[in-house]
Amino acid sequence: MKLFPKSIYILFLMSVLIPSCDRNKKNITRFDTVSSGNTMIVCDESFAPIIQEEIAVFTGLNRAAYITPVYTSEKDVFKLLLSDSIRLAIAARDISEKESDYLKGLKLIPRSQRIALDGIALIINRENPDSLISLSDLKKIMTGNIKCWNEIQSSKITKSNRITVVFDNKSSSNLRFIQDSICGKIGVSSDIYAASSSKDVLNFVAKNPYALGIIGVNWISNPNDSTKLSFDNSIRVMSVSRSLHPTIENSFKPFPAFIATGDYPLTRDVYVILTDLRGSLSAGFVSFIAGDSGQRIILKAGLVPATRPTRLINLKNDFEY
Repeated sequence: MKLFPKSIYILFLMSVLIPSCDRNKKNITRFDTVSSGNTMIVCDESFAPIIQEEIAVFTGLNRAAYITPVYTSEKDVFKLLLSDSIRLAIAARDISEKESDYLKGLKLIPRSQRIALDGIALIINRENPDSLISLSDLKKIMTGNIKCWNEIQSSKITKSNRITVVFDNKSSSNLRFIQDSICGKIGVSSDIYAASSSKDVLNFVAKNPYALGIIGVNWISNPNDSTKLSFDNSIRVMSVSRSLHPTIENSFKPFPAFIATGDYPLTRDVYVILTDLRGSLSAGFVSFIAGDSGQRIILKAGLVPATRPTRLINLKNDFEY
C-alpha cells in the first residue's frame, strides 16, 4: 500500500495521554458515576463525527461528566482495549472470542453491544460523470484488475484516466471490510493509497477528478436534511449494484433506508465494547448511546439505529445519480 508523502501518523504517548494501569494496586477508589466524573474512550476514526456529537449531547445533559475521546485506527482501538489502557471502545467489529478470553485473564469482563448499522460510501469528484458501479467491478478495482475509469462497465468516461483509490489509513476498518467482504483471498491491490484520516480522504477526492474514496457514511451525511437523501456537496456518492449490469433501478446509495433494507450492499455493524464497571461513567455513556437520545443522533448522522425501531417511508426516486 502506498502512502501520501504528506501523511502524518499520530503517535499516542501512553504515559502522557492515557492513565497507566497498575494491576498491583488493590481497592482503588472510584469517584465517577454514570453521569459524572472523568473517563477516556477510544473510537475508530471512521466514526469520529457521530461519536463527537454523542459526547457533546451527553456532557451537555450531564455537566459534571468529562469524556476524552481518542480517535485512531481499528488496529489501535483494540490494542488500547486489550492493554487495559482504555475501557470503552467503539469499533466496526465485535470483540473476538480470543480477545475476550485474554481480557478475562486480566480479570476484566468485556461486554459488547451493537449500536448501529453503518454504510461504507464510495465517493468521487464532482467532475466525474460516473455514478453507478457493480460489486463485480468494485472488486476488480480493489484487486488491481481494473485500473482506469473507462474499463468500468457503466462508465461514461472514454479516456484511460487512471483510478486513484484512497482509504483513511492503512490499518482502517474500511480497508479491512473491503479486504474481507469484497476482495476475499485475492487481497487488495498494492496501488491503493492511505491518507492520514477520513477528512483527508474527503479533501483529496474533492480536489482530484479521478479519485475514488472509501469512507464511512457519517463523514459525508448532511445533518440538515431531515429526509436523509443528500450528502456533502463537495463530492459525489456512487450508487452500488449487486447486478453485473448496474442501472439506476438496481443501484443504491448509502441512504439509511437502503442500508436498513439491505438494498445497499456495503454495510457493517458498529459496536461498543466495555470492560469498565457497571456504575462507571463509561457505562453511563454506553447506556446513553443505546438509548432514545443516542439512537436519534445515530439516525441524524446517516446510520441506522440498532436498538430502536425505525420507520421507513417510500420516497420518490428522484435524487441525483
